[in-house]
Amino acid sequence: MKNVIPGLLLVLIGIPFPCSGDLYRYLDADGKLYFTDAPLKGSKYHLEWKRATKKLIEESNNRFIVFRRRLPVPSNKIPALSKQLSVRRKRYAALIERTARRFKLRPELLHAVIRAESAYNPTAVSSAGAIGLMQLMPATAARYKVSDPYDPAQNVRGGAQYLRFLLKMFGNNLRLALAGYNAGENAVVKHGNQVPPYPETQQYVRKVLQFLWAEQAMAKR
Repeated sequence: MKNVIPGLLLVLIGIPFPCSGDLYRYLDADGKLYFTDAPLKGSKYHLEWKRATKKLIEESNNRFIVFRRRLPVPSNKIPALSKQLSVRRKRYAALIERTARRFKLRPELLHAVIRAESAYNPTAVSSAGAIGLMQLMPATAARYKVSDPYDPAQNVRGGAQYLRFLLKMFGNNLRLALAGYNAGENAVVKHGNQVPPYPETQQYVRKVLQFLWAEQAMAKR
């Protein structure tokens, strides 16, 4: 007996079909879709495609595996904010809120980036020369007209502008935007719009996402 399913491709999300053979997609005169494991007869059915069922299942499984790897890391694996870090965070919370609204970003995202970059230390300087709360490189500071990167308001504004630029550039893909923030947008483009294979950048993206999930969890309390 034929398995015929009108509507969506439910075979890929739990409706059993044979693991061998072919799957057919038909469109009838009324615009209804049909998926079947055997050809349909009659002039009302128009064959749109025919695929090997085994191949479709493999593709579906591969997509599920990729999706599963991207699930968030539980926030309970992230160390809680220390007392000192909590005091620093509170000190800049209003500034971060205002800046996030101005550039249409989530405050939690700015908090996560700042926590990863400087742990809310406005005088932090990296070995590469990045400065301040959001660790702006001199070229990035100049690009966004930040005259004093040690000034928290200017620094957060410049970092937020850069994040907004990166999100727009990479189609609101947060992982790519964060990779660009760490390694530069050209590095992401160079590697085919993927997170570059640099251990530091890959670790940075994971860290910021963990902090973001923790911030979101705090915001729900």
